[in-house]
Amino acid sequence: MHRAVLLEETISYLLADPHGVYVDCTLGGGGHLGCLMEKLEADAQVIAIDRDKDVLQNTKKKLSYANITFVHEDFRNLDKILKARNIEKVDGILMDLGVSSFQLDIAERGFSFHEDAVLDMRMDRKQELTARDIVNNFSEKDISQIFFQYGEERYARSIAKAIVRYREEKEIVTTLELVEIIKSSVPAKYRRAKHPARKVFQALRIAVNHELEALEEVLPMALQALKPGGRLCIITFHSLEDRLVKRFFREKARDCICPPGLPICICDHQAELKVVFRKALAAGERECSENPRARSAKLRVAEKL
Repeated sequence: MHRAVLLEETISYLLADPHGVYVDCTLGGGGHLGCLMEKLEADAQVIAIDRDKDVLQNTKKKLSYANITFVHEDFRNLDKILKARNIEKVDGILMDLGVSSFQLDIAERGFSFHEDAVLDMRMDRKQELTARDIVNNFSEKDISQIFFQYGEERYARSIAKAIVRYREEKEIVTTLELVEIIKSSVPAKYRRAKHPARKVFQALRIAVNHELEALEEVLPMALQALKPGGRLCIITFHSLEDRLVKRFFREKARDCICPPGLPICICDHQAELKVVFRKALAAGERECSENPRARSAKLRVAEKL
């Protein structure tokens, strides 16, 4: 069952004008959007985007508001999405990053390391690259790099080596097949701490869907699309995403970008946004106990100047 994380906190920071224009870049199960719609007036306008057609259609059935425009698209095309609808500026943009509960809970999508299914992990099923392609066709070096870079997996090399050794005899087809390979290539102590496939599956999902590249592309577009006073609210679930968002906010909140050591500022650079709170907001104990997926969630908020 879909449960939006940091729900009340996110909507309270996002909502600037109940008559305004808002964009939900990652519709998912619609938990945040549903809460937002309850607080908006009938003349408000909302663009709801998701690259996963199945998720979009499923959520669209639950949210029957006339002022929502549902868009099956990648949020990295945010500028084109808004331009096509003659929208120049918006009051708020929400991004709830990572995989949705709907995708995790449908075993056949191949996102979960708990359910047996064909290795897939595509958020947009129209694209060609799958997790199965990566583990069976990429070089050992490239697989290891994906696991280390996107999963921060300490045993990336040994897991990649085991994958290549296994596929020499048989193609790796299913999620649980890959899980067993991972388990066989890491120490027993590591297997007992947390699920040993957790970081590898995260890394594969990020690589398949080009998630970090998409995030880097959309952040400047989102800033450009906001009205002065408009809010950008971003929920992340792992350190790679959070670092990207934190760095972008910090850079765009700086007034001076002159090299250190200059006696006076000569760049005339002006900050484009202000960070609403310096430290990311995390879910409380109660929410984490009721919804384990909230444990790693972090909310960062910035306001357009």
